[in-house]
Amino acid sequence: MKCIKAIKPSKGVEVGDIKRVDDKTAYNMVGSMWAYIPKSEYKAQFAKTADEPKQEKKSNPKQMDGIESEEPFVKTRKKAK
Repeated sequence: MKCIKAIKPSKGVEVGDIKRVDDKTAYNMVGSMWAYIPKSEYKAQFAKTADEPKQEKKSNPKQMDGIESEEPFVKTRKKAK
């Protein structure tokens, strides 16, 4: 598997698009439109950065609407008859 990056725009591809393809396909694609890149650059596009805010799990339905609530959320079950 090889990582390649678009260096020229074409149909359905923008400059900077990164793909991971098998060796034979990469060999055929690399040239004037695509270039080889290191795997670390490919992995970096999927890595979460520290700048992104972490999403917190909300268990209280009132909090899901953006309304702060002090009461705890308690799940209740219906009793079987």
